[in-house]
Amino acid sequence: MTRLEKVYNEKVVPELLKEFGYSSSMEIPNLTKISLNIGLGAASQNSKLIEPAAAELTAIAGQKAVVTKAKKSIAQFKLREGMPIGTRVTLRGEAMWDFYDRLVSFALPRVRDFRGVPDRGFDGRGNFTMGIKEHTIFPELDIDKVEMVKGMNVTVCTSAKTDKEGKMLLDLLGMPFKK
Repeated sequence: MTRLEKVYNEKVVPELLKEFGYSSSMEIPNLTKISLNIGLGAASQNSKLIEPAAAELTAIAGQKAVVTKAKKSIAQFKLREGMPIGTRVTLRGEAMWDFYDRLVSFALPRVRDFRGVPDRGFDGRGNFTMGIKEHTIFPELDIDKVEMVKGMNVTVCTSAKTDKEGKMLLDLLGMPFKK
């Protein structure tokens, strides 16, 4: 059991029970998965960008990244069906809790001029998506070996039914939302 899981069980669950008054312990929102994605539009011109991006995402997540391919051909973007256009990883279980802890504790505070995460990334069902402009904020990467700074998307999926429940869950788990 990770450090953040203990915090969830000991502090977050009672707080959520008090706030929302769930009738069953199975109703209490929990993290289900975290999806990480690096989209590389420039990879349609230069396919050598995919391999380092996948290696960097693997280092960040601690789990092997999968290369995503284009589903359709789009002439304006010079994109053909089956061309590699990004990488992604889906984390569950202990790896998910570990990554969330590192994201909140180490990575986000390293963002330049950080004033908090905007809370407009909720989808209506308690899931939260945020964009990170520089993937180099993660301490797992050796910045000297990174050729190109890339952006990435982080989606935190929860079992919450509403955005209010999801926001409170993430807030109690340490997500630094803007006030």
